[in-house]
Amino acid sequence: ADRRDGGVRVEVVDAEAADGARAGANGNGAAPAERSLLRRSDSSFTRLGRALFFGVEPSADTLAIALVYFVQGVVGLSNLAVSFFLKDEIGLSPAEVAFVTSCGTFPWLIKPLYGFVSDSFPLAGYRRRSYMAVCGVAGSLGWATLATLAHGKGAVIGGLVLSNVGVAMADVVVDSVVVERVREVDDPDLEGSLQSLSWGARAVGSIIAALYGGHLVEEYGPRFVFTVTAALPLLVTAVALVLEEERVDGASGEWLSPAGAARAAREQTLSLWRAVRRRDIWSPTAFLFLWQATPQASQAMFFFQTEELGFTPEFLGRVQLATAIASLCGVVLYNNLLQRTPLRKIFLYSALVGTALSLTQLVLVNGLNTQLGVPNEVFAVADSIALAVVGQVAFMPVLVLAARVCPEGVEATLFALLMSICNAGYVSSGLLGGVITDSLGVSKDDFGNLSTLILICGMSSLLPLPLLSMVPSESAKGEEAKRA
Repeated sequence: ADRRDGGVRVEVVDAEAADGARAGANGNGAAPAERSLLRRSDSSFTRLGRALFFGVEPSADTLAIALVYFVQGVVGLSNLAVSFFLKDEIGLSPAEVAFVTSCGTFPWLIKPLYGFVSDSFPLAGYRRRSYMAVCGVAGSLGWATLATLAHGKGAVIGGLVLSNVGVAMADVVVDSVVVERVREVDDPDLEGSLQSLSWGARAVGSIIAALYGGHLVEEYGPRFVFTVTAALPLLVTAVALVLEEERVDGASGEWLSPAGAARAAREQTLSLWRAVRRRDIWSPTAFLFLWQATPQASQAMFFFQTEELGFTPEFLGRVQLATAIASLCGVVLYNNLLQRTPLRKIFLYSALVGTALSLTQLVLVNGLNTQLGVPNEVFAVADSIALAVVGQVAFMPVLVLAARVCPEGVEATLFALLMSICNAGYVSSGLLGGVITDSLGVSKDDFGNLSTLILICGMSSLLPLPLLSMVPSESAKGEEAKRA
């Protein structure tokens, strides 16, 4: 069978039709015409499946990959709940909210540790399945902690850290599965398609979360939302049961002995060191960190929108819904039109457009949109949609590039390291934004310097552009063709 284009060769159909004729002659099975019709129906379902899975052949593995990323998106059900919980129930300022949420994302900064453990020390004989099962339980316990025990900053940080450990480690494990599957199949388009499937599934989860998140916060409160969210990571535990993986030989003894642990650590460290010394790995990664690390004013804008403009959780949920749909559109846009666009060109134009769009928040803060007859709600939704599309388009080639440069044997560890560096830049962005917010005196009662904060954060996004030479000039597919 030739399924690369979603079709089936005629010889296969004829052979199975012949089998059906023989079975029919014996009184069993369907007639040849019926079997041929069933095969055509199967072919149609195959093409439909490939279309729904961004061109990837549907299988247990691809379903597992899609579902793990779907959970990453759908746990966003609690995003608004966390913000309102910290602002209203814990009583924190914008700068304090930025600090607490940044601390809560710490598990995303040590993803290489999860990758090293997953690659080197099989759990119950498996490197992927067992860890995914544990991740689901950890994430569920974290959200349960926020729902029942969190009454101060320390407990909130603890619950956020535990929930993010579950999601971050599951992300590392499933990323390693993606890298392994890319190497197993000789298909240059699979790399980008698998990344599109992953982030497309995450966007779908985000859409569902945004559809209900704001309404649930407004009607039932943040703690109820945390309780509902606690059930979602258990889907990762369930999907571990269908993930196809062979048991590791000798996992019951050698890998857990002191000698085996030391040997694994040494081999992994040397392989990782050889990889990170390559300029084509560390150079673009350094640029991405600097680009991600520019300060942001998101927490200050959240306080302004809720305290000054009166945006309700229900409306902010609709904004998140529009943003999630826009992110999915960004995935589709990149997958169909931009895979052959040079990376530097994507980063340059997305940075310029993103900076310009971020500065449009000055229009909202100063009420210029209402003077032009544009309601605050309409302006906020339109601005969020545009930023989401640009941001997702800029992020997709990063994932493809990171997956391609990972050498065999340290897939999870190196890919996790690259993503952790990007996450460290994002956390630094939140912390820097919080410091600037506090230094300018912006609080839930004083937004006098909010325009200055937005201007500083927006213009700082242009600072890394002179370093664009650190990014490969080729497109994601162009570089692979060059290596081939």
